[in-house]
Amino acid sequence: MATSRVEESATEPRRPPKRSFSALGARVEAAPIAPGLHIVATPIGNLADVSLRALATLAAADAILAEDTRVSRRLLDRYQIATPLVAYHEHNAPQVRPRILARLAAGEALALISDAGTPLISDPGYKLVVEAVAAGVAIASVPGPSAALTALVGAALPTDRFFFEGFLPAKEAARRERVNALAAIPATLILYEAPGRLPAALADLAGELGPRPAAVARELTKLHEETRRGTLAELAAHYAAEGPPKGEIVIIVGPPSAPAPLDAAALDDKIRAALVELSLKDAAAAVAAETGLPRREVYARALRLAGAGRRG
Repeated sequence: MATSRVEESATEPRRPPKRSFSALGARVEAAPIAPGLHIVATPIGNLADVSLRALATLAAADAILAEDTRVSRRLLDRYQIATPLVAYHEHNAPQVRPRILARLAAGEALALISDAGTPLISDPGYKLVVEAVAAGVAIASVPGPSAALTALVGAALPTDRFFFEGFLPAKEAARRERVNALAAIPATLILYEAPGRLPAALADLAGELGPRPAAVARELTKLHEETRRGTLAELAAHYAAEGPPKGEIVIIVGPPSAPAPLDAAALDDKIRAALVELSLKDAAAAVAAETGLPRREVYARALRLAGAGRRG
């Protein structure tokens, strides 16, 4: 049976000075790469997770664009790569991006990396890629580690359909509103969160989404890697008691359960019963969690019932 291979580029590679890198105890010469912007995934923690193609690309590039050159230097030193580093992050992007585009237009091969994982996922590389494409620059992607997918496959939650949300808003009201907007998505949710905000974020997720199964993954691929599983309420209670953990955080939330058929009269009865002891907001949240219906839909219905009761 015939086999196929992926062509490195339709563009003829340049012939820069010979570059090399160290891998598997040997010195390896890096083949020339084509001009353009090479988006390179790097390890999210364990430096051994880098691919040989990524190392070869980083070694052969004219320069490497990095969020934090101090972080990236650890990877380059490990594999003895001497390619110059250029800082490119959200704070200097408006000033540095034109210079990068000029270098690309001049025919250079530049590699774009993030502090960890796959670039453009919650980092400033997106605008550079958009402008490079608009300028006719060739784009190559070197795949590899991703914190989102690493956490997903270890969460023991459905993987056939998932939705990457990234970071939730930092303020409670905006966060709860955004979580409620995610409630009806029929997929496993993937979220990033800062350690200090994790307890509050889990509490809001539990309040808005109800008793869904979830997992909190941290320090992925590192020495103290941990994945804690449970319902959102259980995880919220754990981190409220233990306090914020250390490390980078990924939250995985299971998809909504298919709500059991519930006629309008039965739903109204549940809402009326909840309104006897709870405020309008809390009653809507409780019934939404019990039935799996969107909280806003239940709230609107509760509002009508409460208004009708006052008029009566």
